[in-house]
Amino acid sequence: MRLSIALFDGFTALDIVGGYEVLANVPGMEVEFVASARGIVAADTRRLGLVAYRSFAEVLDTDILYVPGGPGVVPALTDDELLVWLRTVHATTTWTVGICNGVALLAAAGTMKGRVVTTNWSWRERVASYGATVLPVRYHRDGKIVTSAGVSASIDAALSLAASIAGESVAATIRLGIEYYPDPPGGAGSADDAPGDAKALIKAFEETVAPARLAGVQPPFACR
Repeated sequence: MRLSIALFDGFTALDIVGGYEVLANVPGMEVEFVASARGIVAADTRRLGLVAYRSFAEVLDTDILYVPGGPGVVPALTDDELLVWLRTVHATTTWTVGICNGVALLAAAGTMKGRVVTTNWSWRERVASYGATVLPVRYHRDGKIVTSAGVSASIDAALSLAASIAGESVAATIRLGIEYYPDPPGGAGSADDAPGDAKALIKAFEETVAPARLAGVQPPFACR
């Protein structure tokens, strides 16, 4: 089975790496990173990149299409080459995976209308505007489409998909292999339970700092 992970400028690394660490360990899985052109694609921090060793033109079908999110989603929503590729490859897949606000890219490509999905908490209304029904859950499956909430939820979605592909025993073994038994400070909770000031800070980062970083401009305040 072939897993094709889409790369675009300004992706969030954990959106990819979390799911990758799970799905790459499914027996028989082949992984490829795909972008507009071969080479290094920069993540949102500008201090990390991943290598695409296949271009969109080289990958016209796959078993699993995996689409991350990140600040780069905003400009990517008008990237016709990327959207056409997503739509074309989605039509061939056994599974299509959308992570965080990467679900909006799939929606903009016309693949989410009438579907039930989840996404990053701050993108729910935007994804719904493409005709999807958005649930406030950590991950969700609707037919062949698997979606997750923000960033770290990529691990949950990938474990769910691993169980669908290879069985619960394999998924449980992978979970042990990556020792994924979350017990964060402050308890589990959810994005909806987060304090208002924390949400305001995250939105300010997404609207100000992240776009400036992608554009190579010094932001008005630092967030490290």
